[in-house]
Amino acid sequence: MVKLRLKRCGRKQRAVYRIVAIDVRSRREGRDLRKVGVYDPIKNQTYLNVPAILYFLEKGAQPTETVYDILKRAEVFQEFLLNLKKFN
Repeated sequence: MVKLRLKRCGRKQRAVYRIVAIDVRSRREGRDLRKVGVYDPIKNQTYLNVPAILYFLEKGAQPTETVYDILKRAEVFQEFLLNLKKFN
């Protein structure tokens, strides 16, 4: 199963997180399938590759709680629901 998860980057006391699609059996810093965004909690900035995120969500990827909150703030799920309605 694939999850959308945060992967820590940056230096000490200056964390930046990549949002990645990763296999659930991998550890936090393990090899990811694809990088789909960046989250900087210090500057409170988010950069998302929305088409890649929608692709993984359509394939059944489960976001973690934190990633879910980030995507909800960016209104990605509204776009996801619109895509579902188009195809049904």
